[in-house]
Amino acid sequence: MNKDVFNEDDDYVTDNSLVDMFPDGIDEQVREYEKKNDYKKFEEKFKDSPLVEADLEGKNEKPSKKGGKKKLKLWQKIVIALVCLFVAMGSIFGFLLYGPYPNFREWLITTAMTTMSHQYLAKWFYDDKTIEAVLKKNYVDESGESTDANQIKFVDYSKSQIMYKNKYEKEILTKGDNDIYKLINITGKGLRGYLVAIYDPSKVKVATSSRLGKSGEMLVKMAKDNNALVAMNASGFIDPNYMSNGANPHGMVIKNGKLVSNLARSKVSGGIIGFNKDNVLVLGKMDAQTALSKGIRDAVEFGPYLIVNGTPSFIKGNGGWGSAPRSAIAQRKDGIVLFLVMDGRDYAHGIDGADMVDLTEILMKYGAYNAANLDGGTSCGLVINNSLINKPISGSGYNETRAIPDAWIVTK
Repeated sequence: MNKDVFNEDDDYVTDNSLVDMFPDGIDEQVREYEKKNDYKKFEEKFKDSPLVEADLEGKNEKPSKKGGKKKLKLWQKIVIALVCLFVAMGSIFGFLLYGPYPNFREWLITTAMTTMSHQYLAKWFYDDKTIEAVLKKNYVDESGESTDANQIKFVDYSKSQIMYKNKYEKEILTKGDNDIYKLINITGKGLRGYLVAIYDPSKVKVATSSRLGKSGEMLVKMAKDNNALVAMNASGFIDPNYMSNGANPHGMVIKNGKLVSNLARSKVSGGIIGFNKDNVLVLGKMDAQTALSKGIRDAVEFGPYLIVNGTPSFIKGNGGWGSAPRSAIAQRKDGIVLFLVMDGRDYAHGIDGADMVDLTEILMKYGAYNAANLDGGTSCGLVINNSLINKPISGSGYNETRAIPDAWIVTK
């Protein structure tokens, strides 16, 4: 073998014929030209080299525009982005509606089915069998007991030293000597509400629309007409085709010891919610004549009952009422009355609303011994000194309440 070709000290083969074609340093020059893509100058300098000539073949040709990628216009990019977003959101929504996790499905069905005008939100997506199955898993199981009025012992805290059980007790009992009521703000995860403690239950009464049976009235007007310090919505009302004006309350309404209305009961549990002549909040299932014979002076009819004789109702799931604006009335064992109004539907601030569990837990913390749910949704309102305190949002998204047939008020 030719020694010029094979060197014993090397482990590779060299071809001396290439030395004349590419003298020292030429490979660095080649790389410089390639970096600049200046193949024409490269070809002129090394045109006599047969290897370079072969390597340059086709490189001086301009690339064809036919195979190049076209740039998308701005509006096309926006359309594509919106389509992708729509598909992604649709997939997420579909997963929430029909996926393996039931929380969203149960919230939607229970919230929609307990409203008067938005049940279609559940019926759009689910058949009757699915809706029925969800409602059977979310309900309030009342004890079946009625209020034991003998357990309510009125306490005059102005004549005794107070040892507070907890911070909630302190909030209720810390007040001025002449205060008739106290407003306490309620906050929590996804919750915003207002609790009013009324220290003299004899001042709690029922007010009705001045046109009861013909049209309801706004809570603020009802409060003004009755010179009320505090007012809160009370019972539900008959609402055919979801278009009523709040004229006709569900069940009985007793005002100042007289039966002023006695229509069909609402299809909810519960029953009479009223104060007797001894100023005890009475919860019990009875007809109007029985209520009057038991000395009920002011009452409405609604439900469900949340707490009876200190024992909360058994609540399965969210209670079957979903999350929404809510109102409730309660009385402590010491006689103090509690009005509770919870905001809802304020999704911009993370306020979804309250369910039956939320109402019961809040009232239990503040010492409620008997408590009942009142009408909710757009009916919810709390008026103090003729001003609306809560922040109502209707099912249509407007900041408004609606006309109602009756209310609980606190007189001067």
